[in-house]
Amino acid sequence: MTRIITSLAEVSGPYDALFVDLWGCVHNGITAFPEAVEALRTYRAGGGTVVLVTNSPRARNRVERQLDTFGVPRDCWDTIATSGDSARAAMFRGAVGSKIYFIGQETDLKFFEPLQIIDDPIEIERVPLAEAEGIVCTGPFDPMADLDDSRPDLLYAKQKGLKLLCANPDIVVDRGETREWCAGALARMYTEMGGESLYFGKPHPPIYDLAYRRLDALNRDVPRGRILAIGDGAQTDIAGAMGEDIDSLFIAGGLAAVATRTTDQPDEAALKAFLDAEKVTPTFVIGRLR
Repeated sequence: MTRIITSLAEVSGPYDALFVDLWGCVHNGITAFPEAVEALRTYRAGGGTVVLVTNSPRARNRVERQLDTFGVPRDCWDTIATSGDSARAAMFRGAVGSKIYFIGQETDLKFFEPLQIIDDPIEIERVPLAEAEGIVCTGPFDPMADLDDSRPDLLYAKQKGLKLLCANPDIVVDRGETREWCAGALARMYTEMGGESLYFGKPHPPIYDLAYRRLDALNRDVPRGRILAIGDGAQTDIAGAMGEDIDSLFIAGGLAAVATRTTDQPDEAALKAFLDAEKVTPTFVIGRLR
């Protein structure tokens, strides 16, 4: 049964590590949430390990620099696992071929920079859609545009039998007060029209495998029963934790703030209706990470 709590410290004692989502939990795409930062600092001061597990299509080092600009201090986390790292590894192993049509913004072109940790990586060439063997999507060309603008290209790609590598399974994200489409929205559309989409972020296993490896690299032997996943995505963070059989803390005041009527804390009736509709059962719920 899901339990509403008032602070992370109220329940964090039995857990040796946290898998913490970023956007909507630790920052809003513009600035850090001070209470969340302090909660993670306090948890680490007590001996816990914080793994930031994000569906960002970017590499870990780029997420680190982004967090610096948002004011998320490096003393509130230990390591980072990104959907981008997991997806890049798959691309360089040939998951969608070597001639790639790229859907995304210019700021994410670093996705194609060589990845040194892969043995015998294939050589990737970005090409027009007509010449492509597969698609890599880090997000829409314009995250504010109508998704239907991409439908003709996706229909053509489906007819060609191309696989779409989705570097960020999130459907939407809130940048401050503005809601933007993510790569997951295009991948969902592609799947619905009969195309094949490959996912490497939450709720899918590859990013959790990466998170466990990053935890092991810190020489922390943590059983899964002593990991708590934290996030505001019902179908990413919470569904993913349930699939991994680890406990979870749902941040109701993130993406689901309106649906759960969350101001400081969620409305219990609205929360129940939301969780029932989403068919997820987090272990704990809180309005904001604090």
